[in-house]
Parts: sequence; C-alpha cells; structure tokens
Amino acid sequence: MKLRSLAAVAALSVSMFAGSAFADGRIAAALDAPVAAKTKVVAGGAVFVCEGTECVSAQAPSRALTAAACKALAKEVGRVAAFGGETKSLDAEDLARCNASAKVAAK
Repeated sequence: MKLRSLAAVAALSVSMFAGSAFADGRIAAALDAPVAAKTKVVAGGAVFVCEGTECVSAQAPSRALTAAACKALAKEVGRVAAFGGETKSLDAEDLARCNASAKVAAK
C-alpha cells in the first residue's frame, strides 16, 4: 500500500513539474530574412524549428520568452522582426537587444 501511495505522489509531482516547465507553450519568431534551409536551434531551453522566415518552438519553457533567448536565436539565424508567445511578446527595446549580435546574412 505504501508503494502505491509513493508511486501516486511521484506521478503527481512529475505531472505538476512538467506543467510548470512548459508554462508558456508555443513561441514564434518572425525573421527579417529567410533561413537557407530548415534548421533546428536551441535557445533559452527551447528547440526552435526554423523554416523560411519563421522559427517556432511548440513546447517552450517560460524562460525562453526573453531577450536573451531571442539573442541566442538571432546569433544562429539572423535578425528577428518579432518574438513572442501566447502570453507576451518582446517590445522594440528588447528586439533591439536581441538583434545586437544577430548573424549577418551572407551576400
């Protein structure tokens, strides 16, 4: 009986942690220029799949919705025009910080 109770508590704890770890869900970034090929980038603890002028993370932790995460993404794929999730989006000031060290497109 104690083993069943312990298993139930463990399962509940895991499900509660998973819910809070992925609190914001989907995050999308619009890029100024398209990526050359479909690319996966890890930024802010989220895996973004970039194709064309969009990068999307379907299950992102809340810490991925920051200028620092945007900056990490921009270093890999170039300037970001918009970055946001279901609960908030970066403002113009945060986007400027994000793009400060963006990858320069090859000419």
